[in-house]
Amino acid sequence: MIQSMTGYGKAELNLTNAKFTIEVRSLNSKQIDANVKMSSIYRDKEIELRKLLFEKLQRGKIELSIWRESSESSAKYTLNTDLIKKYHQQILQLKKDLRLTWNMWTFTPFQAKSTDIIPTLLKMPDVMVKRGEKVDNNEWEEIAKGIDIAIGNILQFRLDEGEKLEADVTARINKLSTLLVDIEPLAKTRIEKVKKSLADKLAEIDTKNIDENRFEQELIYYLEKQDITEEQVRLDIHLSYFIETMKADAPNGKKLGFIGQEIGREINTIGSKSSDAEMQKIVVQMKDELEKIKEQLLNIL
Repeated sequence: MIQSMTGYGKAELNLTNAKFTIEVRSLNSKQIDANVKMSSIYRDKEIELRKLLFEKLQRGKIELSIWRESSESSAKYTLNTDLIKKYHQQILQLKKDLRLTWNMWTFTPFQAKSTDIIPTLLKMPDVMVKRGEKVDNNEWEEIAKGIDIAIGNILQFRLDEGEKLEADVTARINKLSTLLVDIEPLAKTRIEKVKKSLADKLAEIDTKNIDENRFEQELIYYLEKQDITEEQVRLDIHLSYFIETMKADAPNGKKLGFIGQEIGREINTIGSKSSDAEMQKIVVQMKDELEKIKEQLLNIL
């Protein structure tokens, strides 16, 4: 059974304190390359998640994203009131030490209110403090369940896409089988043409000084080199093996790629041996179908 290497899975969690969106994406890759994006408070879980992705998805360029949207009404930042008070006391002390007489907190001649100093204080270093976040084990258990759901969704996506790939590749393999059948009568006719051509040429030369035994051996060798029966048989075997491999349960993208290479070798050999125009046309069609199959194989797990 064919599976696509590309896919997408998503899960959403609505917990008490936060909403989580979990997404898993997969693209083509020769090996597995996993990338995990999530809040730094869960970084200790990254190795565990990578191992899970390797086991479940096996191959592809994979990205797991965990987005957290807090549902708490309280702000993420709080004022460091103790520090603000210290800044305020230092400013008052500075005014006293310098014996300044301006109104409140302004150097300008106009009258100022006591609150005019607040914006300045809020700009001082470290007056805003980010609230610390801690890992909630119960929360992580729910996130782990969501990750399993997202992975399940991407696996189903891969299977659905795999069915489409299998249908397309199978049709093209069947087309190659049909073209191979079309070559058979042309191949037989071609050998007869080669024999007749040789006979006509031999009739034009003086054969008195030719070693008959050696000549016969060379003629047989030449005709064997022109024969494509072995290539036809091997190509037929490779096409059948390709279909058989597609139906296997284990990931088979790489194996199908190797079989595709063997199919290409046989087609190229047939093309190099054929000197018939009609056969060459069929070989070109075969190469075109094989290229389209190879493009699809890049996306198969």
